[in-house]
Amino acid sequence: MVHAVDAHVGKRIRQRRWLVGMTQQKLAERVGIKFQQIQKYETGANRVSASRLWDIAESLQVDVAFFFDGLREDAVAGGPENAVPADMMGDKEAMELVRSYYSIPENQRRRLFELARVLSDVA
Repeated sequence: MVHAVDAHVGKRIRQRRWLVGMTQQKLAERVGIKFQQIQKYETGANRVSASRLWDIAESLQVDVAFFFDGLREDAVAGGPENAVPADMMGDKEAMELVRSYYSIPENQRRRLFELARVLSDVA
């Protein structure tokens, strides 16, 4: 049975990998394992050892703590301004949107952000 912490860490590995546009194969090569092992980590089927998580964090250019962010859902405020689905970052479309957003030049990105803010206030 998959432990909730292993599933969460795996989901965060997948999220970060998607954000940086890295394939499972590329991450596996950087860490020195087969891509099937990355698949198992991402689903939570296999537990990631501390040293392997360290290597993954370095390859994805994040602190190891990144993989545990959001683990305690009870720490999240529940107001309407935070009405974001808990699994939003696990959604492929959302991840593609975030990656595309950050590929836009900063001045245009700021204008797009303001437009999105106005549209969300109207909705």
